[in-house]
Amino acid sequence: MRSQRSQNRRARSRAEIPSVSLVGYTNAGKSTLFNSLTASEVYAADQLFATLDPTLRRLEVEDVGPVVLADTVGFIRHLPHKLVEAFRATLQEAAEASLLVHVIDSADPDRELNVTQVEAVLDEIGALDVPTLKVMNKIDLFDSSPRIERDEHGVPQTVWLSAQKGLGLDLLTQALTERLAEDIIDFSLTLTPEQGKLRAALHELNAVRDESFDEGGQTQLDVRLPRRDFNQLMARLGERADDYLPVALQERDVWEA
Repeated sequence: MRSQRSQNRRARSRAEIPSVSLVGYTNAGKSTLFNSLTASEVYAADQLFATLDPTLRRLEVEDVGPVVLADTVGFIRHLPHKLVEAFRATLQEAAEASLLVHVIDSADPDRELNVTQVEAVLDEIGALDVPTLKVMNKIDLFDSSPRIERDEHGVPQTVWLSAQKGLGLDLLTQALTERLAEDIIDFSLTLTPEQGKLRAALHELNAVRDESFDEGGQTQLDVRLPRRDFNQLMARLGERADDYLPVALQERDVWEA
């Protein structure tokens, strides 16, 4: 099983498909959240190790595309080292994920201890440094509102939701988009009739959000796509990306460099 899953992960890596692993203390609601996000029917129960093998599903995320979502075994305090080894194939999905979604039972009075235990296991399997988005689940149990908490840079750090009631799932998908999406550029450009090849290529990439034509036959396009895709397209057409980007985006390139 370990060998097969390793091969699958390498294949996803070559295809540049991001992977998201749900981790958390047992009965935090990982499988329920997994089911809600993927419309799947993974077994969910209030018992230890309700999920013994990672269940993988494809999830479409806006501005990202296909993402592999993995539901993993629930952690417990004092998880014996031999059990960590036994579940190595399962836990390896977390260690090699693009993003961890740490699902926390927000209504559990021992939630901080549970978080500490989960982080201890993640450390043991070499996954503690994987980027993490926290999900405070079961907010319906204490009448809280769905919300996203961000850091000082505006990056989503925690999503408060109820997987069972379906509250805040839209906020989670929004947070996933922000955490997983590449540098997205959103701008307008005007193309002449002679630049029809570029226009067609942008349509093929599903990058055109709006399009209009003026009396002179020129095309006005509102475009949104990953910067990398745009740069690759321009290179393929023998064009300079900066010749089409607004000055603000060009200056951003210089600043990031």
